[in-house]
Amino acid sequence: MRPPSLTTRRVAAVSVSLVLAAGAAACGPEDNDAKSSGGDSTPHKGGTLTVLNSNPQQDFDPARLYTSGGGNVPSLVFRTLTTRNRENGAAGAEVVPDLATDTGRPNKDATVWTYTLKAGLKYEDGTAITSADIKYGIERSFAPELSGGAPYLRDWLVGAADYQGPYKDKKGLAAIETPDARTIVFHLDKPEGEFPYLATQTQFTPVPKAKDTGTKYEEHPVSSGPYKVVTNENDGEHLVLERNTYWSTSTDAERKAYPDRIDVKSGLDSSVINQRLSASQGADTAAVTTDTNLGPAELAKVTGDKELAARVGTGHFGYTNYIAFNPAVKPFNNVKVRQAISYAIDRSSVVNAAGGSALAESATTFLPNQKSFGYEPYDLFPAGATGNAAKAKELLKEAGHPNGLTVTLTHSNAKDFETSPEIATAIQDALKKAGITVKLQGLEENDYSDTIHSVKTEPGFFLAHWGADWPSGGPFLAPIFDGRQIVRDGANFNTGLLNDKSVNDEIDAINKLTDLDAAAKRWGALDKKIGEQALTVPLFHPVYKRLYGKDIKNVVISDWTGVLDISQVAVK
Repeated sequence: MRPPSLTTRRVAAVSVSLVLAAGAAACGPEDNDAKSSGGDSTPHKGGTLTVLNSNPQQDFDPARLYTSGGGNVPSLVFRTLTTRNRENGAAGAEVVPDLATDTGRPNKDATVWTYTLKAGLKYEDGTAITSADIKYGIERSFAPELSGGAPYLRDWLVGAADYQGPYKDKKGLAAIETPDARTIVFHLDKPEGEFPYLATQTQFTPVPKAKDTGTKYEEHPVSSGPYKVVTNENDGEHLVLERNTYWSTSTDAERKAYPDRIDVKSGLDSSVINQRLSASQGADTAAVTTDTNLGPAELAKVTGDKELAARVGTGHFGYTNYIAFNPAVKPFNNVKVRQAISYAIDRSSVVNAAGGSALAESATTFLPNQKSFGYEPYDLFPAGATGNAAKAKELLKEAGHPNGLTVTLTHSNAKDFETSPEIATAIQDALKKAGITVKLQGLEENDYSDTIHSVKTEPGFFLAHWGADWPSGGPFLAPIFDGRQIVRDGANFNTGLLNDKSVNDEIDAINKLTDLDAAAKRWGALDKKIGEQALTVPLFHPVYKRLYGKDIKNVVISDWTGVLDISQVAVK
């Protein structure tokens, strides 16, 4: 999944996805109170919010989007059965009702989930939103020409594996029942206690069948949220949203919808975005970004300016950067070699390479350090801040390499401060102290992604990262460590090729739990159990620092997304 631009595809590279792609910390974000350049700081309705982004909001169709919690810009237009709680910090990692009256009612074994829609829900044209519209919206997401959304429904719904969408199969999915206009029932293949989280994905957006224009629907999707699309140029490069007059706060407790108009301008260079937000002149006084962080040099400048520092939002998103091992490749088939590297890592130098402690927090667990994920602190191969070269050498000797060894580390050439040359070089320098010579293999971004996500070409030793589709241990651990999710002829994310029955069984057992707090504790314990196999070396969780304009008020940054929530922002 991608980090928080959070228009995310679950590719652990998140361009976020989700992302995204896509930092994590137990504490809430800093500097998130409502602010203004002076005068009345109370948020009021009216005005135009400008959004300055690097990445276009492509595929603006709820079937095709891969978001976390409904996304940022998308959630202004698309409402779903459930959504993320729009609050600062850890409270924002909770799932809450949206179109539905509650987060869902499961049967005894969580294989059937029932939802009731709120009364009085309307589209932008004033017509009623019905349960049949949600069923149809989900069904069209199965159409090959509208692919791109989260894959879970195909895996979870009874009889959905080979469904090709309503354009080819007009019978629809029998696994989704709509006994009346306000009730919708989902029948699942197996227990899924986290179904309420999945119901935040945009595939759960209602789509009126009569207004469906197929692949052209993205040009003017019918709004169920507080804003409607009036302009969509160059496949999301320029979006203009204006009020949906039929949206009502009486049915939506989450979105504040203060501005009258939202102007989303994309395709901008990140340095230009930060320059414009820093200067904060003209329309940019009421501007934000949903996908552009401050880099190390920019942050140093901002930190030295009191006025600019007061306009930085700090957020944490469930995301981990790590070293991945392929045990099918020698010498990484030897667990002691993997442990030796784990001990040799100098996390201080890695954090510095990622931009410093303000932009990265060192990690010794695979799960992000947030309560919602089930974070359990552990450090199985304590390297200290700067690495334990002596312990690493000891393990190498036990592994049959008393004179050290030479390995190749594959990384991306993209300047992303995550899997890029700076991180690779820091690892190379640390391992040298332990007698491990590291040769660096840099690949262009597309080649890198294709190489590490193919079982046939996966290297033995490479940099990787993963972001959460929602704030729980399930979508964090299962794609990486569930042996049944190994994909031999497609995009594979189980980099360690782990197929441990005890791990698979525990994943199934936790998925049956509808008590999410109880589930979280077990995800944390499972993280530690998997960590003992040294299939990854957690390095750091990124921290997101983003500027906003002088007239921006009511800044809310949750631990679900880690970025400013534009559904809460006011400009007056």
